[in-house]
Amino acid sequence: MAVKIISASFRGIEGRLIDVEVDLVRGLPNFNIVGLADTSVKEAKERVRSAIVNSGYEFPVCRIVVNLAPADLRKAGTHFDLPIAVGILAASGQIRLGLCSRHIFIGELSLSGTLNRINGGLPIIMEGMNNGIVNFVVPEANAMECSFVKGSRVYAFKSLKEAAAFIRNRDVLPFERDAQSETFQLARQLPDYEDVMGHESAKRAIEVAAAGGHNLLLSGPPGSGKTMLAERIPAILPALTYRESLDVTRIYSVSGKSDGPGLITVRPFRAPHHTSTAVSLIGGGGSLLPGEVSLAHHGVLFLDEILEFRKRILDILRQPLEDRKISISRSTGTVVYPASIMLVGAMNPCPCGYHGSGRECTCTEFEMGQYLSRLSSPLIDRIDMFAYVNSVPYNEIKRSEKPEPSIAIKARVEAAREIQRRRFEGSGILLNSQMNSRMIKEHCILNGEAVKLLEVVYERYRLSTRSYSRILKVARTISDLGCRESIDTADIIEALQYKLQGDGNIG
Repeated sequence: MAVKIISASFRGIEGRLIDVEVDLVRGLPNFNIVGLADTSVKEAKERVRSAIVNSGYEFPVCRIVVNLAPADLRKAGTHFDLPIAVGILAASGQIRLGLCSRHIFIGELSLSGTLNRINGGLPIIMEGMNNGIVNFVVPEANAMECSFVKGSRVYAFKSLKEAAAFIRNRDVLPFERDAQSETFQLARQLPDYEDVMGHESAKRAIEVAAAGGHNLLLSGPPGSGKTMLAERIPAILPALTYRESLDVTRIYSVSGKSDGPGLITVRPFRAPHHTSTAVSLIGGGGSLLPGEVSLAHHGVLFLDEILEFRKRILDILRQPLEDRKISISRSTGTVVYPASIMLVGAMNPCPCGYHGSGRECTCTEFEMGQYLSRLSSPLIDRIDMFAYVNSVPYNEIKRSEKPEPSIAIKARVEAAREIQRRRFEGSGILLNSQMNSRMIKEHCILNGEAVKLLEVVYERYRLSTRSYSRILKVARTISDLGCRESIDTADIIEALQYKLQGDGNIG
């Protein structure tokens, strides 16, 4: 008689319930795993055999068949080791499942029988909860991560022997996390804007971008402080909500990049090097893992020296910037990862870096054209704001007055985002940058003078409809920062300044 153990797998960041069916029959000793299992799953045979013996149990000498159902779904990963071992012990009569037949088992076994941490624990727990299963048996190293799903009962163990004893005796309470270790911060100490002298106009642009989630490109000579300004953006962004924290944490869980056991509450800040490949930026590969774009979900993707990235790779960003998700298709299947990011880029205005800075520029018009052409017009169109960052004058460096700290800027950003949250409640979006054309018409009402100004600028600079929409979105954010109900002319002028700077320095 076959024994069925409930386990789970994941595809992208979505969990999938898997039935692990184990059948022991008379015949020549053999151990087969079927059900479209990849190499990592089939290698479980040797790990399970050694783990059972080294845990003090008998490995049955007979024909063993393990079926992973549904059979048409590709399975990968090492988290089937524990359910396969438990299934063999139950089928051979060494343990009885009893009430544990409605538990989900996941975990990788070592040869000695200890349970090792697995990737993707969080999406598996969420999928189990969606299907009405609340009990989970997991490795101890995954306990903190898995326990953050509200309503789940997580039983964490160090070894197969402990898990088997729990099945037999049911004498262990669910894992309870320590309140002091409930969260894991991506950055323990965030750099502060109070350390940045001058750059008031650039700080204002960053504040507007952070308040509305707008894409921003910083341009300026080498050493002017573009990277320093960008690295401090996480310090002015609101903490992740519980829902957003789960979304971000399960992406890191699947990718295996989480450095801690708890829930991520600080918005991600990803800064890939300009030599990054398309796969590392977008995701994919044989395991269809998420790339930097998805790892920056609900946070910031910072591309320093953006023009040093290959043009083909930059153009790949056009679709996720518009759709806020990315679909990766390979021969092994298709996965969709979320990619709701705030793109921040930094660049020099020319190859030598000193065009427009007051210092002599040695670049020819041809060299500048070739250099700036690495940023395509369709990608420029998707960037809401442009800000020029010049070198700080000496008198600004020596000022005795201390710059405004990040906490003060963060308070204004949070207030503006709260206005947006109430405005878009029930619509499925949170920020002005995410508005569609219908929402723009509804929420971006201009007075007569602002309409005339925008009409003149639209015709003179031959703006695209996308640029027009993005100007209105930025103006709406500026108005929210000022706690104004309607958009006035000053808001439009400031929004135009941020957009048209791109035409002057790039286009």
